Parts: sequence; C-alpha cells; structure tokens
Amino acid sequence: MTDRRSTLLKTLGLTALTLGGLAVANTLAARAAERRYPPEGRFLTVDGVRLHYMEAGEGPPVVLLHGNVSALGDSLASGLFQRLARTHRVIAFDRPGMGHSDRPRDRAWTPEDQADLLAQAFGLLGIEKAVVVGHSYATLVALALALDHPRTVKGLVLMAGYYFPTKRVDAVLVAPLATPVLGDLLRHTLSPPVSMAMMPGLLKTLFSPRPVPDHLTESFPAALTVRPGQMRANAQDGVTMAPAAERLQHRYAEVTVPVAIFAGHHDRVVEQEEQSGRLHHVLPDSTLHWVPDSGHMVHYADPELVVRRIGELSALEATPRIVAHR
Repeated sequence: MTDRRSTLLKTLGLTALTLGGLAVANTLAARAAERRYPPEGRFLTVDGVRLHYMEAGEGPPVVLLHGNVSALGDSLASGLFQRLARTHRVIAFDRPGMGHSDRPRDRAWTPEDQADLLAQAFGLLGIEKAVVVGHSYATLVALALALDHPRTVKGLVLMAGYYFPTKRVDAVLVAPLATPVLGDLLRHTLSPPVSMAMMPGLLKTLFSPRPVPDHLTESFPAALTVRPGQMRANAQDGVTMAPAAERLQHRYAEVTVPVAIFAGHHDRVVEQEEQSGRLHHVLPDSTLHWVPDSGHMVHYADPELVVRRIGELSALEATPRIVAHR
C-alpha cells in the first residue's frame, strides 16, 4: 500500500512538473510571438475593451473583419488591405481576443456582441455607411452589424461564410478549451504546442486546392493564434458559431443593403453550396460569385475580383428598401 501511494505521489508530482514546465514554455513562446509580430496599428478602447486596428487610404470607408484562428494580418497577407487603400479609407480590426485586441470575460462574445462593440468603434472613428467585409466566422459578425446597426453599413461582402446551423465536429472538439478551469489548464499547457504542430495541416486545408502561399509564413502571424488568450477566443467563436447561425437565419431577409457573396466549390471547411448558395436565395439584394479553383481562402485566390466588387458597392447610391415585418 505504501509503495502504491509513493508511486501515485511521484506520478502526480511528475505530472505537475511537466504541466508547469509546459505553462512556462508556452508563456515564453507567446511573448516571443508578440515580439516577432508587434502591433502595427493603433489602439482604441471601446466599452472597456482595447481594440487593435489598422487604417490607411482616403475615400469611401471599407471595414475588414477576419475569421477564426486569425488576425487582421490576414488582410495584409492576402493583399486586400493594400489594394483597397489606393481608393478607399480602409480599416482592418483585430476582432476581440484575436491578434492584439482584448477579450474580457464579461460576456459571451457572440457575433451580435462583437457587432455591438464594433458599432461603437465605428462611431468613435467616424466610420459611416461602410462596406463591411467579413471572412468565414466574421460573416456572421458582418450580418449582425447590418441587422442590428443598419446605419453603419452601406453594403456587405461575405467570403466563405457559415450562415445556417449544421452539426460540426470541430465545435465539439474545441468546447473544452472554452470552459473555465479545464480550459485554462489546457490552453496554458497542452493545447498550444499541439495546435502549432497541427498548423501546417490546417493551412493546407484552408487553402486547398491551391497551395499555401510562400510568403504566408512571414506575413501572417500564425504564432499569435496559438497563445493561450487567443485560443480561448478561437474556442468561444467555434462554440458560438452554430447557435448564432440558428438565431440569425430567421432575420436574413431583413437585411436592407446590397450583399456580395464569395465562395469556392472546393471549400473543405464549410459546405458552400449549402451555405452561400442558400443565403443567395434568401437575401433579396445579393450576388453570388463562385471563385474558380478556390477553397476557403477565396480572397487569396482572386483578390482583384473582391476589391472590384467592394468598389462597386461603395459607389452605389443608397436606395432604401422597405422590409415587411411579419
């Protein structure tokens, strides 16, 4: 009995030391990532939340919102930010908890919560009637902006989005990371190195059938996405996505602004025929653009097409549409 107890204590002690070592190593790795990818933009405090954003150019406003497990560096790596800055005032945000933005624990951070925060940020930055561009998870945030804060939005560009609820295995897998205590333990110990090891495979899936761009390693801050804090945000977005789609789908017909939908037939993350094709039929003022030979990262496959459509939406004269509420 004494030997068993001694073995158990040794095992527990070794486990504690291992987890403690991993926590220290992950903290150091997170700090190294932040030094390698320091904030390049400005900060704005909105409702107690410190938001990081980049701004450039002059002209009609365009707001870029990135997807999950990402940051505003995605718009730089794809070239969208630079192209738009030639003719527009373009603002790219790190969504709450992503990149260099904070995500306090005082709310669920649903797409509607994020839209409410961004609407306040728009007011502080003097952004009015913007074309809002959302990729992947952020398409729900963009739709929530158009529905709940219609005066802030002139048009929507939705890329590789998820709009209608489905059963998603990935949401089940990341759910533990979003829970208190257990999630904190996992995010500070085992999850960062595992996620970093899985990153090359994830990127291949996202960009398939096209290759991962050669410049992505240097221009996109992948190391920032596996810090413990951002992993909490990633997990929360993964868990809230399907319930948000369930809530919002009943309101899509109330969207009063023109919408450009971009999708790839080879998307291995979201079934786009089921999602984007269906949304196009629901939204009365929408266009659907299938990007040839592309998967989830449609804005890398044909950024010029996306920029051209953004320009067309920003140039449109406002024509109010009356929505009949049932």
